[in-house]
Amino acid sequence: MVHNNVGVIITLLVIAGGLVWLLVRSFRGKEIDRRVIFLFIMVSVAAPLLATITFKFTATPIVEALYDKIEALPEGSTVLLSFDFDPAMAPEVQPMANVVTRHCLEKNIKIVFMCLWATGQGQLEITLDQVLRRDFAHKIDGVDYVNMGYKAGNEGVLNVIVTDFEKMFPTDVNTTPYGDIEILQGVNSCKDMDLIVSFGGGRPGIKEWILFVGDPTGVPSAGGVAAVVAPQLYPYYPRQLMGLLGGIKGAAEYESHFRERHPNHADMDTPAIIMMGPQTIAHIVIIAFIIIGNVLFFMNRRRGARS
Repeated sequence: MVHNNVGVIITLLVIAGGLVWLLVRSFRGKEIDRRVIFLFIMVSVAAPLLATITFKFTATPIVEALYDKIEALPEGSTVLLSFDFDPAMAPEVQPMANVVTRHCLEKNIKIVFMCLWATGQGQLEITLDQVLRRDFAHKIDGVDYVNMGYKAGNEGVLNVIVTDFEKMFPTDVNTTPYGDIEILQGVNSCKDMDLIVSFGGGRPGIKEWILFVGDPTGVPSAGGVAAVVAPQLYPYYPRQLMGLLGGIKGAAEYESHFRERHPNHADMDTPAIIMMGPQTIAHIVIIAFIIIGNVLFFMNRRRGARS
C-alpha cells in the first residue's frame, strides 16, 4: 500500500509532531487531558477527508481471485448478482456491488440481478443509477441485464431456483414474462450461471448460497461482506468460495485493481478507496498512542524502581 497524495505526508508530519510533544510532556510528569487524544483522532479522520488523501491498494489473493474469474469469463457469459443487504451494511457493501457490476458490464458479461432481502431492491437501484445508467446507458434491459427483483422465502427461494428459476421468478420487476426475456433464454436454473456473487453479511447470505446452490450445482460462488462477517467465511475459501471481498478494505482493493487494469475507468467513483484514507490514518494514530503508552509505562516503572 503506497500513498498517492502529498497531503498524507503533511498530515503524518503534523500528527507525528503532536505525538512527540505528548511524549515529551508525559515524560516530564504532566498529565495529558484525554480531550487532547480525542482531538488527535478527530484530526486523523477529518484531514484525509478534507484533503482527499487516498491510497493505492494491492489486491490480496482472495480478492484477486474474484477479479481474475470475472476477467477470464468470455463475452456473453451469465453472472448472477444477488443484493442481500440493507442500508446499515451499505457503506461497506455497496462499493463492492458497484465495482463488481462495473467490471461485469465492462467485460460485456450478462447480469441477472436479484435479491433475497426486501431492502436489497433499494440498494440494487442505487447500483443501477450510479453505475449502469450513468456509465453504461447503451446496455439494454432484458438483453444485457435483467432485474428479477426481490423474492421472499430465504433458503426456500434457493431450493427452488437451484433447479427451476422460472418457477420462482415468472417475471422480472417490469412484469415481463420469463419466456420473453432474451437474456434468460437457455437459463433454466442456477446451474446455467457461470458465476454467482452474493453481496451481504446476514442471513440469508453467502453461506446459504454456498450450501444450497454453490455446492449442489458446482457453479463458482463468491461474495462481498461487511468486515465483521468475513472471518466466518474464510474457511470456505478456496474450495467452496472462490473469492471474497471482506469489508471496505476488500472493496478498496478491488477498486484499485480494476482501475489500474482498465485505464478507461480511471475517473470512476471510488468510495471505498476514499473511505480507507481516514481509516488508515486513524489506525496509525491509535497504534502510535499504544506504543507511547507502553513506553511511558515502562519508563515510569523504571523511574519508580530507582527512587
